[in-house]
Amino acid sequence: MNKLVVALLATALAAPLVLDAAPKPDPVAAALASPTRPDADKARDAARKPGELMKFAGIKPGQKVVDFVMGGGYATRVMAGVVGPKGVVYAFQPAEFIAFRAAYGTDQDAVAKALSNVKPLRSSFGAPAIPEPVDVIVTVQNYHDLFLAPFPADTADKATAALFKALKPGGALIVVDHVAAAGSAREAPEKLHRIDPAFARTEIEKAGFKFDGEVNIWRQSADPHTDSVFSPAIRGKTDQFAYRFRKPK
Repeated sequence: MNKLVVALLATALAAPLVLDAAPKPDPVAAALASPTRPDADKARDAARKPGELMKFAGIKPGQKVVDFVMGGGYATRVMAGVVGPKGVVYAFQPAEFIAFRAAYGTDQDAVAKALSNVKPLRSSFGAPAIPEPVDVIVTVQNYHDLFLAPFPADTADKATAALFKALKPGGALIVVDHVAAAGSAREAPEKLHRIDPAFARTEIEKAGFKFDGEVNIWRQSADPHTDSVFSPAIRGKTDQFAYRFRKPK
């Protein structure tokens, strides 16, 4: 065996053995497939596109996140699966909603009992008490509720300021809501449960947030923006905007 072959063999034997690393599972895909999600939730995925929402929000394993107005817990369950056992989902339900409809409280309790990384929060709509700085806050189809007549006129200002305070520097606020006609301002939330995207953006930026992009995957060009979102003709087929805002670093 000549000296060149010996040298090459010695080099090969000295080199560390490198194995192809197995690809890491996609946490979003795993969350969507989780057996902890009810079949009724999974049946809504085609329309609600939770995977796209999680990726737009930038939610990752180990993060602390908030589902602001969790409703029945649809998004909460997905977020809990994505952040995993080392993360936390603060599931906020306004005390006023629970007083109006007790099922909001029962649903919140059920989700928190089933998922150990979900922490329920209940407080006034205008004063969400988030106990520590968080990475991401998501609110879906509920930002317009801050402008409803039963709540004080400054509820939206106070709640948005509280969300800004709760986020870590660089953290993201994701707002998805039903589109109202341009210029409808405060009238559309009360009458139609919609909000003018430009009005929503102005109100959110007023609290110090910086606009950081949008996605159009929930847009519906056939929606005339003039019907209540609960109208049978349009329910489940409304035009929706999705905005991302950042708290400056």
